Amino acid sequence: MNIILFDDPILRLQLLPFTYTRPLADIRIGILKVNEKWQKLTGHKVSFLTENYLSAKFPSHFASDNFYIIGALCPTESLVEAIINLGENEGLMVGDYLAAFHSSDQIPYSELASLTPKKKVVFEGEAHLIDRPWRIFQWNGVQIRSDFDLITTGRISEDITDPFTRVYNPENVFIEPGASIKSAIINAENGPVYIGKNAQVMEGAMIRGPFAMGEQSIIGMGAAIRENTTVGPYCKVAGEVSNAVFFGNSNKGHDGYLGNAVLGEWCNLGADTNASNLKNNYANVKVWSFADEAFVDSGLQFCGLLMGDHSKCGINTMFNTGTVVGVSANIFGGGFPKSFVPSFAWGGSEGFTTYRIEQALDTASRVLERRKMPLDETERAILLEVFERSAKFRSWEEE
Repeated sequence: MNIILFDDPILRLQLLPFTYTRPLADIRIGILKVNEKWQKLTGHKVSFLTENYLSAKFPSHFASDNFYIIGALCPTESLVEAIINLGENEGLMVGDYLAAFHSSDQIPYSELASLTPKKKVVFEGEAHLIDRPWRIFQWNGVQIRSDFDLITTGRISEDITDPFTRVYNPENVFIEPGASIKSAIINAENGPVYIGKNAQVMEGAMIRGPFAMGEQSIIGMGAAIRENTTVGPYCKVAGEVSNAVFFGNSNKGHDGYLGNAVLGEWCNLGADTNASNLKNNYANVKVWSFADEAFVDSGLQFCGLLMGDHSKCGINTMFNTGTVVGVSANIFGGGFPKSFVPSFAWGGSEGFTTYRIEQALDTASRVLERRKMPLDETERAILLEVFERSAKFRSWEEE
């Protein structure tokens, strides 16, 4: 079974800023990325079909018999069964989207929008297809539960040996080898808790499930981590966090509140950064949409910060409810910045200038060097492309 996870062009727009730097299937929701879910559930390797500027990092692998699956779709056993049963040139519909297509052909990305199956099969079961950025935190708890079963079934957890750590419902906690937990409170009564390989939970941390923590991540001393939160691999997280998703390699190392939020990779929140997730009048939160080029009603009463890769903010930054920050923005100063901060913006509430691409690339290189990773030509090319594509949203450049 050759699985190719493809990008729907409309969903790519709707899921910006996160899809500026990755295909749909590289989004983390729950414990795993979407592509990792498909690989684990099916037992088959997967590849990507995405825009040209991302394809060097996320290549396609075709075979004589291909199953094309939309990359924003979280798998279930019933979905896998429905897809396997598709005949040649038949498609599976999930809502209004062509979610899967069976073909022996090598279909280029440019032809995806015009695919016409000879037969459309409507999937009647429950499916989580990520169509907006806020779905990532909205459905995160459900996906943690699903991934927890997928990862841990048939395996034995490491023991918690620290005598000062208190665990509620320990049978719902899974600890990978090398993890360290000291003087913490872990409550898994309302959902599972997953602690990744070589991760560290420091003294005084309080965690409520559903919760997931990736490899070599750190939960700081005295942190208060509420349910439905995912801390991806190689992150440092402290303070108060609720229903937030860190893709990986990002830091919130100090006090401050973050709730109903999504942070991409290589982000950093300065000390005492706070992000509102509820309006004073309790109305639905409006969020910037790159697809509509306007603020749209999220339908949610709680919606916090949505921050793209490589973005940073200084100490004491205050974000309005439902703020969207693009890729490689650098935010600092007093007051509240606007609720939409374009990619490569430099400034804050008093206004923005453009974060010069040479400086942005230099910063990205320094950040990756700390993890002993190079900013290679592939990564540089992606950021250069994002800089050009996002220029139209930096309105001050037209003045």
